[in-house]
Amino acid sequence: MRPLTEDETKVFFEKLSKYIGRNIVHLIDRSDETYYFRLHHDKVYYMSEALMRQAISIGRDQLVSLGVCFGKFTKSKKFKLHITALDYLAQYAKYKIWIKPNGENTFLYGNHILKAHLGRITDDTPEHQGVVIYSMSDIPLGFGVTARSTVETRKLQPTDIVAFHQADIGEYLREQDTLF
Repeated sequence: MRPLTEDETKVFFEKLSKYIGRNIVHLIDRSDETYYFRLHHDKVYYMSEALMRQAISIGRDQLVSLGVCFGKFTKSKKFKLHITALDYLAQYAKYKIWIKPNGENTFLYGNHILKAHLGRITDDTPEHQGVVIYSMSDIPLGFGVTARSTVETRKLQPTDIVAFHQADIGEYLREQDTLF
């Protein structure tokens, strides 16, 4: 477990800022305790200082996971967010999409969001922007990337894609052996 290098931090924060923008500051500058991002086996973990101090006594090979996994670096040094970061993304998201009940299962099976499934969308959401996907009862279901801006979305046909699927809470069941 080690701090992120300057290049890793840049790639990680660029990816995270697509979803929460300047709200990254709220993850780092907290009033309750000091929190850190640490890298362990190409995965980025978010943890408190107290938890990090306790982990020092565990060997690197024996340590499996620590804190909240925000995602991992691929072999090509790109960063991929994991669904385990959804609680923090939902809390600080700039742009949101709510889907109708008839589209929830479709999204949770890993499909993109169609115009027919769209309930609401945050005003002035740009194209290719990271969004958090909610059910109509404000339960975060996952996150994705918008295919069109809010203005363009109003003109689409019901079968056109509004947002591309990135991750959803159904991944816990579909990929439970690779997430942790």
